[in-house]
Amino acid sequence: QVQLVESGGGLVQAGGSVRLSCTPSLDIRRFSNMAWYRQTAGKQRQMVARIFNDVATDYADSVKGRFTISRDNAANTIDLQMNSLKPEDTGVYSCHVIFMGTSHWGQGTQVTVSS
Repeated sequence: QVQLVESGGGLVQAGGSVRLSCTPSLDIRRFSNMAWYRQTAGKQRQMVARIFNDVATDYADSVKGRFTISRDNAANTIDLQMNSLKPEDTGVYSCHVIFMGTSHWGQGTQVTVSS
């Protein structure tokens, strides 16, 4: 079983920045695929950014050029830097990893972007 703890959410004005961190209970070097998802009211959870094969990254079209996902092996965190935030970025952001063929999710952290 893997526990994931997110931190860094909050209220920010449009155009501002927020950095989210996810700390797993295991060494992140054991995960080959890690991602951040966002869920907004009335919509399905969608992948925002993912990092795989150590350095490869992939982003949702809506966040390309504004968000950056990274892994910090020394701190054992998976981070999401979010810049130029828009009201439509509001939602609950959850960390996700796949370990031994099983999906694991964090509880999520709320990010609210005011206009």
